[in-house]
Amino acid sequence: MNKVILIGRLTKDPELRYAAGSGTAVCRFTVAINRQFKKDETDFINCVAFGKTGETITQYLTKGRQIAVTGSIRTGSYDAQDGTKRYTTDVAVESFEFIGSGAGEGNNNSYSRNSDNTWGAPAESPDMGFGDMTPVDDGDMPF
Repeated sequence: MNKVILIGRLTKDPELRYAAGSGTAVCRFTVAINRQFKKDETDFINCVAFGKTGETITQYLTKGRQIAVTGSIRTGSYDAQDGTKRYTTDVAVESFEFIGSGAGEGNNNSYSRNSDNTWGAPAESPDMGFGDMTPVDDGDMPF
């Protein structure tokens, strides 16, 4: 199984290009991820998103914003202009979530996929009368 889940911050604004011939949107970005047990070490993971997913990432995310990415590792190679063979490793984005707020931003703008497959800000959630509830002491729970 080839499955990757990443949570980190964008190192720069995503770059959007369109594939020659097909016209498919191709978004490239890098996510900086702090290592779990060595907080002073960071990994920089290259990601690529296609189509509407790539266009949405480019439209709503900028350098410093936090993102959660689900995808798979893809390796490849190409011949550089100097004639050498270069190898690449990217995460092909299958889905993502906007999380947190931007670096230094006070707000938490969040965008999600609507039922009609468009993107937008989530609707206000109703209070449903649960705002006045008293918390339960976990010591009183029988399980």
